Amino acid sequence: MQTILGSGGAIGKELAKALTAYTKDIRLVSRNPQKVNDTDITLSADLTSREDVDKAVAGSSVVYVTVGFKYHLNTWRKNWPRFMQNLIDACKKHKAKVVFFDNIYMYDQSEIPHMTEEAKIKPPSKKGQVRGIIANMLMAEVEAGNLEALIARSADFYGPGIKNTSMLTETVFSNLASGKKAFWMGPLNFKHSFTYTPDAAMATAMLGNSKDAFNQIWHLPTAAHPLTGQEWVDQIAEALGKPPKVQVMTRFFVKLLGIFIPVMREMPEMMYQYDSEYVFDSSKFEKAFDFKPTSYKEGIKKIVEEDYS
Repeated sequence: MQTILGSGGAIGKELAKALTAYTKDIRLVSRNPQKVNDTDITLSADLTSREDVDKAVAGSSVVYVTVGFKYHLNTWRKNWPRFMQNLIDACKKHKAKVVFFDNIYMYDQSEIPHMTEEAKIKPPSKKGQVRGIIANMLMAEVEAGNLEALIARSADFYGPGIKNTSMLTETVFSNLASGKKAFWMGPLNFKHSFTYTPDAAMATAMLGNSKDAFNQIWHLPTAAHPLTGQEWVDQIAEALGKPPKVQVMTRFFVKLLGIFIPVMREMPEMMYQYDSEYVFDSSKFEKAFDFKPTSYKEGIKKIVEEDYS
């Protein structure tokens, strides 16, 4: 049995599809799980509950963590460390491996222009501090020989069918599609990597089913040579058949926008990621698995076809 905790999110749904290449025994766990594949087993659970986490893990050979607690600092501080400890305890008890889908919030700000798996850990934000704590909790168990686990990290992501969870979708795709100005957080001349969600999910499934991939950190496949902010706007506008109108967002404007777009309310402290180049290097995975990430042009085309046609 391979189990996805947090199966209802942008990555969880795609991961369920990708896992069918390896097994038909897939358990989807969330508050209100829905089948993605006909053979999926669903389990309703409160992942803040120790008992529910234990029940969700029981019988699993591999547990994928794609949980997305509400994007709010106090919620993260309350739920993430507790969840991680409950996960560790359950996986040790039931002898399950862990594949933890992570972000790059814990990386030192100086690493953002070119991020690799060796990036220095020094979180520049409060949310990053939470992510650093839980990643350290997991890898400490690995280093102690108590658990088999890996961390699969993604850059900011984009992809089809993920409205309300992707900054690029909410502020660029959807705005341009409705004839409004795109919003960009920071200077338009800096490059910014985005990970395509179907690639991320496929790669996560590959890692979870590769014995040699465990007990280390991986960057999920992300196209090289990222676009600048202006190029993102231009290419998305062209694909939508709309004029490439754009407005740069200041911190004050981001706070104001959060009144109307919930995902933006917690973004001001994360804007450092747009104040320089943001290049996510996934060459380790690409070489190990002979994987070519979806190009940005093709990713944009598929999103427009599926979500805006």
